[in-house]
Amino acid sequence: MLLAALLVLILLGGAGPASAHAALRSTDPGDGAVLRRAPGTVTLTFTESVGLRDDSFRVLDPGGHRVRTEDAGHADGRSDTARVTLPGKLAEGTYTVAWRVVSADSHPVSGAFTFSVGKPSSTAAAIAAGPTEDPLTTTLHRIARYLAHLAAALLIGTAAFVALCRPPDPAALRRPLVAGWWTLLAATVALLVLRAPYEAGTGPATALDAAALGDTVTGRPGVLLLTRLALLVPTALFLARASRRREHGPLTIATGTALAAGLALTWAAAEHAAAGPQVPLAVTSSVLHLLAMAVWLGGLVALLTTLRGSPDAATVARFSRTALACVTVLAVTGVYQSWRGLGSWPALTGTTYGRLLLAKLAGVCVLLAVAAVSRRWTGALVATEAARTSVREREILVPAGAAAAPAGTSAGLPVGPSAGDGPEPADEATAHRRGLRRSVLAEAVVAGVVLVLTTLLTSTPPGRAETGAARSAPAGGVLPASVTTIPFDTGASGGRGTVQITLDPGRTGDNAVQAIVFGPDQSLAAVPELRLSFTLPDQDIGPISAELVDRGGYWSANSLTLPLPGTWTMKATVRVTEVDQVSETRRIRVLP
Repeated sequence: MLLAALLVLILLGGAGPASAHAALRSTDPGDGAVLRRAPGTVTLTFTESVGLRDDSFRVLDPGGHRVRTEDAGHADGRSDTARVTLPGKLAEGTYTVAWRVVSADSHPVSGAFTFSVGKPSSTAAAIAAGPTEDPLTTTLHRIARYLAHLAAALLIGTAAFVALCRPPDPAALRRPLVAGWWTLLAATVALLVLRAPYEAGTGPATALDAAALGDTVTGRPGVLLLTRLALLVPTALFLARASRRREHGPLTIATGTALAAGLALTWAAAEHAAAGPQVPLAVTSSVLHLLAMAVWLGGLVALLTTLRGSPDAATVARFSRTALACVTVLAVTGVYQSWRGLGSWPALTGTTYGRLLLAKLAGVCVLLAVAAVSRRWTGALVATEAARTSVREREILVPAGAAAAPAGTSAGLPVGPSAGDGPEPADEATAHRRGLRRSVLAEAVVAGVVLVLTTLLTSTPPGRAETGAARSAPAGGVLPASVTTIPFDTGASGGRGTVQITLDPGRTGDNAVQAIVFGPDQSLAAVPELRLSFTLPDQDIGPISAELVDRGGYWSANSLTLPLPGTWTMKATVRVTEVDQVSETRRIRVLP
């Protein structure tokens, strides 16, 4: 089950580039802006708080040489901004700014834009925004995240099962407890070591760089990982001491609950709950959600282990009640977190986060259906064990003179079932245990898939953030004067994509052009080539081509001159494959 879940994680997680959760809201100077005087600073504003790196800004001059800048910081103490101070004098021409920051939920985000001093250069420095991700580093990071979730569920769930369900042989659960602790330790160390290359978008070989590790342990994600490692030490001591006792008092349970909540907090404070609205409530809800998930899913593994050894109907019944309480907590916190993450009903089907959430809800529904079967098997097992105990007590408590009673009775009371009364209680109990064991195994398999989807959700931008980013200005945050959306046929793959074209300011003279290509699912799409041309039929002018440059996620042209006002025909040609292309036209109004 673990290997299958890891394979699903790799296949689903490797389907596309990593999505960052902080969206760029605006830049100052704006993308493509032409300034009379050189700016003193470059300021970025995001949709949520961001962390800065030593290389958060790279500024290149018109010749492609790096401009010496001061260390990056936050503008006016606002955590949702990033600012760098430029030298006192900048030569005339076009400058390129590449940036990379870490969003509040610990995921890196990067981009690039240009501005010009005096007048645009004939050519701008060719620069990417920096590596978005290294495939191997990202894959290893995702696997470590999944293993950390799995190990936490196994560790917390098994410990809770021992304390709350009181199995007859708690020593049999020592192996899953030890496996959960060591796996969580190894996964956390891996996440700590991989943190620097994950943020920088570099390969795993850079993981052991001393300077990078120093930056990691002083940043918020690194501090939380170190806190998790520190909590594992008292957790090991607690488990070693508690395993020697068969009964656990209120103090022991309170101590275990505090340690489990502390471990859950190291996740909640580093992921979606740490950014956006209602952070204190969201973090509390996330901690409760994680604990309920761990007690239920980890308890399934403990129950399965118990059923294979010396099962006890009372233990199974206690877990059934505990699981029902966990489902209630998961339902309440899940509804709140879904509302907070989506922000609107359209985001449920119109964003990647929403579609993953629907998949997780479907998995949870299947899990609940299998759990209902397990609950019926539990009820049957408890009833059979009760009947078996009653028969055993009647056999033992035989009153005086029972020897004179007829065979098969005890002073007029039946000793046990007759041959025609159906199967023996012992046989029924064995059949019920076998059925319960199969249903619990099915629950554990489905739970592994749900855990994979949960891990993917934590690596996907919430629908609220994705929708907010789409509503923000396309690159620089300046409201465009002219925005046109052109649908096009994506070809053999099916569906229709769109090209969103921004013409700024949408008037005669120089204009900046930006084009963003969206796929059929409204996510950003990469195409081999995109061309734009403008024609004014009334004046027999054109076609005038916009020299679009692929800037990694969008296409732009710094300068497009439209000499006359009027109704222009804009033609967009999208090459959907290396050999196929499609052209669409739209009429736009250019103001004087």
